[in-house]
Amino acid sequence: MRNKSAELGLPRTIVRRDSGSWALQNALERRGLGPVAGVDEAGRGACAGPLVVAACVLRAGSGRRFDGLTDSKLLTARARDHWFEVVRASAVGYCVVSVEPAEVDAMGVHVANLEGMRRAVAGLGVHPGYVLTDGFRVEGLAAPSVAVRKGDRVAGCVAAASVLAKVSRDRKMNELHVSCPEYGFDVHKGYSTARHTSALRLHGPTTEHRWSYSNVVEAAVTHGMRSPRGNSSESGSFDAFDQAVMDNGSAAIGHPWTDQ
Repeated sequence: MRNKSAELGLPRTIVRRDSGSWALQNALERRGLGPVAGVDEAGRGACAGPLVVAACVLRAGSGRRFDGLTDSKLLTARARDHWFEVVRASAVGYCVVSVEPAEVDAMGVHVANLEGMRRAVAGLGVHPGYVLTDGFRVEGLAAPSVAVRKGDRVAGCVAAASVLAKVSRDRKMNELHVSCPEYGFDVHKGYSTARHTSALRLHGPTTEHRWSYSNVVEAAVTHGMRSPRGNSSESGSFDAFDQAVMDNGSAAIGHPWTDQ
């Protein structure tokens, strides 16, 4: 924030850490850098289902209306549903985009995440003067931006985006459960829980799984399955037996049955 203010020729804005989840947005608004958009995603760590990204602009000075809104992971499902409706009804603008598993496989989850954030900001009905992203910097946004550590806990607009992304994704996973009830997507939402791992080993992966993830590849190989994404000779595609698979955070990169 300090460096960006200097670049723009603005006086330094000081934000106290204990000054609440609207302090950063309010400081930017006072400097004429509003409206401020928050961006966050849900499903980054899952091995099945889409990566869902949301961008949201909340009206300046409406902090009291959103008292209690925070990181969606800290809220109960009931509270998330409540805030989901409040945010949609009260936001100046919001956009929710879904990056499907095939795109995650083709680009890699981090690149897909960045691309989803760009799409979400571009899809806002109001052009933001500044963007707050949760955790890491995003190049190529349509407005100046700053990465905020634990942004969904310290910035109201990022918390709102967090809720929009989480609830939207959970509902998609509930729909997926209807067509694939044996995997329990309504419970674990595509994350690598013990139940999901057991179902993967028993049934093999579906087209809704991320075939670039090592645990999905391992289950596919066990069942003699090939990737549904196309021929590995095509750009952005691969085969379940290729080495171009990604670690999902619990195994070594490469084939999960080797020490590589």
